[in-house]
Parts: sequence; C-alpha cells; structure tokens
Amino acid sequence: MSASANVAVSSEAARQLLADLVTIPSPSGDERECAERLAAFFEERGREVWLDDVGNVRAPADDSVLLTSHVDTVPGDIPVQVEEDGEGTAQLWGRGSVDAKGPLAAMAVAAVETGVSFVGVVGEETDSRGARHLVEDRGAPDALVNGEPSGADGVTLGYRGFLAGEYAVSTDSAHTSRPDPNAVQEAMAWWQAVEAQFAEDDAETPVFEQVTAKPVAFSGGTAADGLSVEASAEVQFRIPPGETAAEIRETVEGELDSGEIDWKTPIPPVMETPRSEVARAFRAAIRRVGGDPRLLRKTGTSDMNLYAGVWDCPMATYGPGDSELDHAPNEHLDLGEFDRAVAVLTDVSETLAEP
Repeated sequence: MSASANVAVSSEAARQLLADLVTIPSPSGDERECAERLAAFFEERGREVWLDDVGNVRAPADDSVLLTSHVDTVPGDIPVQVEEDGEGTAQLWGRGSVDAKGPLAAMAVAAVETGVSFVGVVGEETDSRGARHLVEDRGAPDALVNGEPSGADGVTLGYRGFLAGEYAVSTDSAHTSRPDPNAVQEAMAWWQAVEAQFAEDDAETPVFEQVTAKPVAFSGGTAADGLSVEASAEVQFRIPPGETAAEIRETVEGELDSGEIDWKTPIPPVMETPRSEVARAFRAAIRRVGGDPRLLRKTGTSDMNLYAGVWDCPMATYGPGDSELDHAPNEHLDLGEFDRAVAVLTDVSETLAEP
C-alpha cells in the first residue's frame, strides 16, 4: 500500500483512537508513549510514519494539505470516562480531550481517509519545539490546517502574538525601617508602571486588538549572602495584529528606572484572510454537515503563528471542542461533535487535494 493510499476508518475506530490518546498522559516533555500510539494508528493502516528528532509524529503523503495538531497537554489528572445523558449525547472527559487530542485524533483519521500529510507536534504548551523543528526541517505545504478547539462550526483565522521576558533587580540590603525602596518595591513599582502603559482607555476595544500584559511569577527577598535584596518577575505580553514585539519591548524598557529584562524569542501575531481557499473549503464543508460556519479570532497564541511566520501558504485552525474548557478541571468533549469534525476535516482535505 502506498504512503498516500486512502483507508476508511469507522466511527468506532476513530473514537477508540481518541479515547486511547486521552487515556495516555502526555504533559509537555513526556509525549513519547502517546506519540507512539498515534504512530501505530498510521502504521496499522499502511502509512509511512516515524518519530523525528524532537518526537513529532511525521506521516508525510499528499502535501496539497498538511493537517497538524499537538500531542502534549498541560498537567492535570482528570479521570477518563464517557458520560451519556440518555438522549444519545456522550461526553468524553479527560485531560487533553479538548486541547488538543480531539483535534489531533480527528486530523489523524481525516489524513488516513484522504491520503494527505499529517504531523503530530510536541511541546506546543511550553516552547513549541515541535513546530519550530518542523518549519526548519521541511518546506511549506500547499495549504495547512492547524488543530486547536474551535467548535465543529468554528474556523479560527487569527491569533495574537506572544512575548515573554524576565525582569530582575537588586538593591543593597538595609534595615527595613529605612525609607529607601528595596528591590521588591522596585519590581512592584516597575510592573505597576508597565500595566498603566497598556491599560485600555476604550472599553469597547475588543481584547483581540489590545496588548495584554500579565505577570506569571514573582519572587523576592534577601539574598543568601545577606548583602542584597533581590526580586524577579516573569511577565508575558499578547501582541495584537498591528503591534510588534519591538514596540512592546521599547514601551516596557521605557519604564525601567532600575533592573534589567531578559527577553525571550517573540511569536508574531497572525490574521489570515477569510477569502483564502482554506477558509472557503471550511465554510462549504461545515454547511454540508448541517452547520453554520463561524469565523473566529482567538486572544491566545498557537503554533499557527509560527507556521504563518515562515510558510507562505493559506492556513486556518480548526478542531472539535469548546475552547473555554482548555486547561480546565472539567475538560470534556462531545463525541457527536468529534464525529462532525472528522467529517468536516475529511471534506476539507478532499477539496484542497483536488487537482
């Protein structure tokens, strides 16, 4: 059987793949067992597949479209179970059911059924090492669909970018009765000034169009040698289209009276056109399964940002699941929605693969 031969996958087999992937824990950095189960799904159906140097599941075939989603999840132990309500609705509970093993499994099934290319990437929830390796290791496909929860009727065309940094400051130790600010106060004052710079005056401005400034960790106190007071803060900024990481860095550094910032490599924002062949294929496919297409912009960041920054091809993000349940303690996926997403992805892949 050729690497791109089409193989039918029953709904039972598709749901079993999903359940298996959700059952196998795969927090970032510990994805291998789950990746091997995913690779076995392709091997059992005659597809060429391997795990690359960083652990991505690579199943190349017809590059008219590349379906890709992430194998890793955030930490969290949610007992895996299927709940039925007696009216034909079934929900699969478990960490990763929505973000993003629902999209991942649906894409694997669609790739096998249509013979298009597939990659399950690692590390999306931390450093996106899988996506970064992928864009360095291969060229652009003709079109790309990234897997994240959008709901079976939703298609995501935009994400804000991401910039992270660590601020550090140190002052000489002194008795706490003295009025001079210590490093902890310096750090607190700096962050308050930064927040004020990005405070949105217009309450009607959508969050997608704002810079969001967020501290994610803060530490401080007397150093081990007792001679200084030290403080540090890990901070993150979401970058809307129209803004750049360089502009945000300049604003933040403009509030530095003391200390310094170590910046990480930024991820640019992305906003794809709704008139692309990928967006059109999704709208048609969603209507064919009885849905009402919705075009979305997400306030977070995904691997699509990285793909769009390197590859010049039309793309969108799609997958079953309610994104409000991302990382949540009650994460669960409607299995009927999963079935519909498989149908939509199969339809989209067939449309984009047409000569």
